[in-house]
Amino acid sequence: MSDYKFKTTNIRGKKYVEVSERIKFFRQEERFKNWTISSEITMSDDRKEVICKTIIADTEQRVISTGHAHEERASSNINKTSFVENCETSAIGRALAMLGIGIDVSIASANEVKDAIAKQDAKPAVKKQTTEESTESDYQKAITFLKNSSDPVDAWSKISKQSKTKFSDEQYDRLQSFVAEKSKS
Repeated sequence: MSDYKFKTTNIRGKKYVEVSERIKFFRQEERFKNWTISSEITMSDDRKEVICKTIIADTEQRVISTGHAHEERASSNINKTSFVENCETSAIGRALAMLGIGIDVSIASANEVKDAIAKQDAKPAVKKQTTEESTESDYQKAITFLKNSSDPVDAWSKISKQSKTKFSDEQYDRLQSFVAEKSKS
């Protein structure tokens, strides 16, 4: 067993090994001499997603370990131009981890953890903003539909069934009040 000291990256208090460190170790270790790392890329028909399978084979081309990864082109700024490369790097890191390289703390590499954190941090802000905008837009459409309707109760029933967005409590109360007022007239 080697006494190789992997350089690690500290992410939120945990140490992770980068894929480049795993590759460097693999390439310099005598026991892995003439072993191969090969990747198979599968692209979605719309070229927006990629899946990569990496295989590590011994000198007789027996598969010793594999690693898989998935990336979406739209998931981050770097993926807009390099999602295939990021996917392959992740798959290689996972295949090397399955071989037992650099897994003292985690199978996930520093690269994967950084990407996952970036995606988690980015999604809530976008989702919240989109939901609020969508809710307001749906609310305005509902008001317009109710104003133009001859039967506000029937119109409200249709809105309730078709709306994919939940209105805020305040919007819901205002819509119900509007329906009640319009029904009286």
